[in-house]
Amino acid sequence: MNTKISVNTVILLLILVAVVVGGYLLVSTVRGLTRPLENAGSILVKQFEELTNPTPTIIPDPVTIIHEVRSLARLETSQYSVEKIITAESGQGPFAFLFGDKLLLVSHGQVIAGVDLAKMREDDIVVAQDGTVTVVLPPAEVFIATLDNEKSYIYDRDIGVVGMNPALETEARRAAEQEILNAALEDGILERAQQNAEDYLRRLITGLGFKKVLFSEQPAPTVTPES
Repeated sequence: MNTKISVNTVILLLILVAVVVGGYLLVSTVRGLTRPLENAGSILVKQFEELTNPTPTIIPDPVTIIHEVRSLARLETSQYSVEKIITAESGQGPFAFLFGDKLLLVSHGQVIAGVDLAKMREDDIVVAQDGTVTVVLPPAEVFIATLDNEKSYIYDRDIGVVGMNPALETEARRAAEQEILNAALEDGILERAQQNAEDYLRRLITGLGFKKVLFSEQPAPTVTPES
């Protein structure tokens, strides 16, 4: 009896194993058959997404339009960096302790001068038969005279009880800018700029093969008084 039960048990187990293996093979076969369909579905979904949300393509137009080109004919030939100490005050006197405002400004600025070649006319350059070039240059002028606000600073300020004058620092900076310009002019920035311009153009013209270059300045414009 025990032998029969054991044999039956074994047979039953074999049948279960066969069913499980057969089921697994069946599932694998079905998956193998349906995988191409799944792949095709994924491809269709991807193509649909590309149609509904296409990746942008950037194609630059080969035509380029340049609206404006201007030659800068300013020949900058001299630059000054200047430092000035400016004292500005307001409300001074017997009641300075109430309304007084006094500051000390350490100012840094820059002045650039040169010659504006755009002011030259065609007949301002004459070439003689012996190869001498005569150039009539415009007079040197100041192109830029400005205060460097990042480097300029208030070193000291004495304010009365009532409070500071809000316009005092602005006036001090304006005065500093003018003083920086005056200092550069007094030191001969225009004369140096004129000489540097002549030296530069002389090297340029002789580099073209001319042996001698002469310079003269344009006469100052005549100012006609209003009648």
